[in-house]
Amino acid sequence: MAKKINKKEEYSAKDIYVLEGLDPVRKRPGMYIGSTGPDGLHHLIWECVDNFLDEFMSGYGNEGEVALLPGNRVRVSDNGRGIPVEKHPQTKKSALETVMTTLHAGGKFGGDAYKISGGLHGVGVSVVCALSDYMKAEICRGGFRYVQEYSKGKTKKKVKKIGSCRQTGTTILFEPDPEVFKEIKFDSKRILNHLRQQAYLIKGVKIIFKDERKEDKTSYSFYFDGGLSSYIKYLIHNSTPRHQNTFYCYGEKNGIIVEAAFQYTEEYEYYEESFANNINTGEGGTHLTGFRAALTRTFNDYARKNEFLKESDENLSGEDVREGFTGVVSLKIKDPQFEGQTKAKLGNPEAKVIVEQVVSEGLADFLERNPQDAKAIIEKCILSSRARKAARAARETVLRKGALEGLALPGKLADCISRKPEESELFIVEGESAGGSGKSGRDRKFQAILPLRGKILNVEKARLDKILSSKEIRALIIALGTAIGEDFNIAKARYHRVIIMCDADTDGNHIRTLLLTLFYRYFKPLIEIGYLYIAQPPLYRIQVGKKIDYVYTEEGKEKLLNFLKKEKATTPSIQRYKGLGEMNPDQLWETTMNPVNRVLLKVSIEDAKEADRIFDILMGEEVLPRKKFIQAYAKKVKNLDI
Repeated sequence: MAKKINKKEEYSAKDIYVLEGLDPVRKRPGMYIGSTGPDGLHHLIWECVDNFLDEFMSGYGNEGEVALLPGNRVRVSDNGRGIPVEKHPQTKKSALETVMTTLHAGGKFGGDAYKISGGLHGVGVSVVCALSDYMKAEICRGGFRYVQEYSKGKTKKKVKKIGSCRQTGTTILFEPDPEVFKEIKFDSKRILNHLRQQAYLIKGVKIIFKDERKEDKTSYSFYFDGGLSSYIKYLIHNSTPRHQNTFYCYGEKNGIIVEAAFQYTEEYEYYEESFANNINTGEGGTHLTGFRAALTRTFNDYARKNEFLKESDENLSGEDVREGFTGVVSLKIKDPQFEGQTKAKLGNPEAKVIVEQVVSEGLADFLERNPQDAKAIIEKCILSSRARKAARAARETVLRKGALEGLALPGKLADCISRKPEESELFIVEGESAGGSGKSGRDRKFQAILPLRGKILNVEKARLDKILSSKEIRALIIALGTAIGEDFNIAKARYHRVIIMCDADTDGNHIRTLLLTLFYRYFKPLIEIGYLYIAQPPLYRIQVGKKIDYVYTEEGKEKLLNFLKKEKATTPSIQRYKGLGEMNPDQLWETTMNPVNRVLLKVSIEDAKEADRIFDILMGEEVLPRKKFIQAYAKKVKNLDI
């Protein structure tokens, strides 16, 4: 029997909306720039920068500039050819207006204007136009200067010739639309890192960054003749190199240009970056797969040929080869196939084959010409292989099937009743006394407590096999349920909130840093998915009569005391908490564990390489970098207990 249609449910032609021009971008900005948060905001700059990088890669121009201006404005300029301004044959508008206000319009879809380009989708600068409250394009071309203004994807006036100019180039000035971006706050450090990276990727190009938002204006210039080799030296500048010469190769096959460079250090972790047409492919792709395959195969071939590996020995694995490795692969390809507008992953299948061929040939030659470097690298890989086998045996001992399924959880763990990970949370607590208060004060339904005795092992200075010999770390691994190393599986996480709860003193800060190092090195996906938090216990309990306030910072204490002074309240009773163990269970629940009242800091990784560098400085073997870091930031330290 047919359903009777209610008039309110009618679906007809009038319900079909056609979004014209740049309306789709304003309607769904996240589809084009990823988000309307900080990442999407900075993506506007990257789109403009990509345009001048495409010019430079095509051989036109050699200097670009990004300037942050007062009033949330950004100016991006270059000395490339300048966007054409003559009438476009299809749109009957100027080419400049067409490029700025039309999706999928640009010189990157055919012809010879751009043989290599990062701007595959052709939506870059038009998206910036759509999401800007104000935008102005100034073009120097053919001896004349032209200008046009826009607002929210619409032109305000026709292209106007405003004078003459000797040079050529494009200047884009834009102000993000506050209707789209709720918080407009450009991060100069983030922009600096991006521009420095780009300057390393194109030899002989100068990129300038200026911050003119305040009176004390700053300016930086980047120019590198060494390209990727210079970039590798920059990436490892706080580490001890394992071998003398940096590997570098360059090759071109079937119109695809491949550059790669690497250096091994004495560290245990690895770091790699991949680029396609200067776009940082943070999720990798076929070019990174080819790079890894070339390394593993060539090192195994060399190790067997030179009898570092015997017939009975297993081949080196990809994991063995990557320990202590810092490498970069950069690809220039005519028709890149990126996954998504934010271009995080390359999908061209031919890229894997070409990268593997070029890197294999270059690496085989490097190893033959530099036998001392080859020996140092292969010996480190073999040492890593032995440690991996020892770690595998340790994991099999520690992470038995029953333990992973929760049948043999550590005795010190006070688990929660709930078996639903999405509603369960694990408090990692410093000390037995705090653990006792936590166990008594918690909500048993969804809160689990794991007390740690003393400071855990510094994982920055140890391989996985040694790490797994630590009782405290073993207990944590089993409690988390995810396993570790090769066996890590985030889908088996037993808690979707893991909360580090330490005292607000120097020992507590040290333990917190040790735990953060452990999570960053071995449980990074938990951070990336947003499962890791830091609890904020109060520093003070301030009581006036029967009224009690808990204060979490020194500034908060001063503010409250000043308020009480103005109110002419009686002299307050101030209790300074030196540790969680000083609180009774009710106080700990009320201030630090109760979801209604508590303050949690979510741990996130904005810049993986910067996080890596800080952990190396704070937790590594080298004393001098740590000393310099402490001297540099000593005056900024607050709430330091002595």
